[in-house]
Amino acid sequence: MSATTSCLTANRSATLFSTLMADEAKSIARGLQKRDPDLLDHLIELYQYRLFRYLVYITGSKERAEDFFQETWIRVLERGHQYDGKSKFEAWLFAIARHLVIDWQRSKKAQSLDSLTDPEQEHPLQFANEKEPSPLQQVLSQESEENVQASMSQIPAIYREVLVLRFQEELQIEEMAGVLSVPISTVKSRLYRGLDALRGRLQGGAAS
Repeated sequence: MSATTSCLTANRSATLFSTLMADEAKSIARGLQKRDPDLLDHLIELYQYRLFRYLVYITGSKERAEDFFQETWIRVLERGHQYDGKSKFEAWLFAIARHLVIDWQRSKKAQSLDSLTDPEQEHPLQFANEKEPSPLQQVLSQESEENVQASMSQIPAIYREVLVLRFQEELQIEEMAGVLSVPISTVKSRLYRGLDALRGRLQGGAAS
């Protein structure tokens, strides 16, 4: 097979995958508008681990994460008609969960996640090639999962959150901006600072 043929085949596959994802999102939107209980059960089964992991990282507590987990799915059922299928379902799901956490923090008179950000970097992190190993994968390649989890828990929530969304949930920069309700440049800045903070924690742990 020639390089040109391979390229065309890859492009067709990518287009087909994108179309299937779009069709799935529209199907979910139609089901939520009808309050289809079977669909909700399917979505919970499909996304429960990812949602709970995200909530644990941004709250820092499994007990709080469990409460927000339940409340998030209640909101999905109540507000399903607001999902239009134009974006990934998981991005919409994480946005609901995040807003619940922020509302709780504000009720406790604590700082919201958004208020913890530092001034913007002059040259935010860029991703040259999505197919290459991610910066986080490169950082973690020689680290044990236990060390990573411990180090992640020690960095500020504002950075921990973007690392989880980008490198564990594999959301694109534009999708993350939608979840966080911030400009793309802010997302890139937080990623840059988050990776730097994580490196520092891992290196500090290795030295100790």
